[in-house]
Amino acid sequence: MINTLGITWQSQTKSRVTLERRTRESKIRVSIEATPRRDFKLDTGIAFFNHMIETIAWRACLNIDVSYENTQFRLTHVITEDVGIVLGMAFAKLIEVRMKDGVNGAGSGILGIDEALAIAAVSFEGRSTATLDFKRSPGASIVQVEDALAADMAEFFRGFAQGARATVSIQALSGDDPHHSWEAIYRSFGLALKEALSPNPWRAGTTAGVKGTLN
Repeated sequence: MINTLGITWQSQTKSRVTLERRTRESKIRVSIEATPRRDFKLDTGIAFFNHMIETIAWRACLNIDVSYENTQFRLTHVITEDVGIVLGMAFAKLIEVRMKDGVNGAGSGILGIDEALAIAAVSFEGRSTATLDFKRSPGASIVQVEDALAADMAEFFRGFAQGARATVSIQALSGDDPHHSWEAIYRSFGLALKEALSPNPWRAGTTAGVKGTLN
């Protein structure tokens, strides 16, 4: 089914969600699979961003595929934000289809790598907010990280919150090396997503938020 936003849902099950989103700026296809581990297919055009999505998949224990095509100009800000939006939509759909049997719908995680440490929380309850605090991690403030921009790496989470209609809160607690700083951030976010997707029969038919709906 294609709606006015150019979104095509190709699969919506408890173990697999696949969609494609076309705009004047980009064409993005995302697939999330809760299936036995395999190699991920990641092609955003930004190697470090591919690595960060791989990090989310690894910590969430999911197979994630993402492909990005420019339909106008190659703008790295658009790449990370739009991928965030579409990946957020996919995770929200996975939460929605698991609601019947019961799913946590919210989760948190704290993880580090070398000198860097971060904590993340996410809650799928129809509220789009991203609160990011990286002041205690000097590495996250360095403009360039590998072949990516720090500002674009942060913009991914704002896009995710928008697409998922989720509350995303992340704090980088330490980190001097930019690669380590961002990897700790994305690792903790992947772990938070894993907890959010975990079964919870007590919540069968309802949401993480007390209003009981994702709308």
